[in-house]
Amino acid sequence: MKKLLALISDSYHEFKHVSTITTCAMFGAMSIVLNQLATIRVTPNLKIGFGALPNELVDYLFGPVVGGLFGGAMDVIKFMLKPDGGFMPGFTFNAMLAAFIYGLFFYKKNLSLPRILTAKLVVIVLCNIVLGTYWLTLLNGKGFLAILPARAIKNLIQWPVDSLIFFLVAKTLEQAGVFKLILHAGNRQRR
Repeated sequence: MKKLLALISDSYHEFKHVSTITTCAMFGAMSIVLNQLATIRVTPNLKIGFGALPNELVDYLFGPVVGGLFGGAMDVIKFMLKPDGGFMPGFTFNAMLAAFIYGLFFYKKNLSLPRILTAKLVVIVLCNIVLGTYWLTLLNGKGFLAILPARAIKNLIQWPVDSLIFFLVAKTLEQAGVFKLILHAGNRQRR
């Protein structure tokens, strides 16, 4: 429990660094561009996109607190730029919760494919399948069990693909020294 509280406290203190804010702004811009250009709507309740990749990099670099606030802010900003139906605060909560979970799994830890697969599975089941489906039922009035199977299948198919993409992108950026450069700008060192 002390490790968890220390992790959350360390993430909170990331806000002291200007480089945290500037890096979040850069990743936020990338997330918006990916959301606008690389999102495919399969059905009214199913869409596939890559706008979450920059968000996950923020979660890895700065932890659950910064990631959670960044995820919530990005959800609202993306909605304002490209409204898709009515605004549902539940989806903003999902974005914050998913980022918080990723931050707990990734922050100050070595990234490995099993760690990423586990984190993504937790987020997929809790945030995307259960809560996301519930928010959609409230938003458009369709029954939970009517839209659950398609959402579950889509998320479970996308799970290993998204995990592998995040792993490859993060490892490439790490090997290129991008993370060290970002953290060094804020006078921090990676574990």
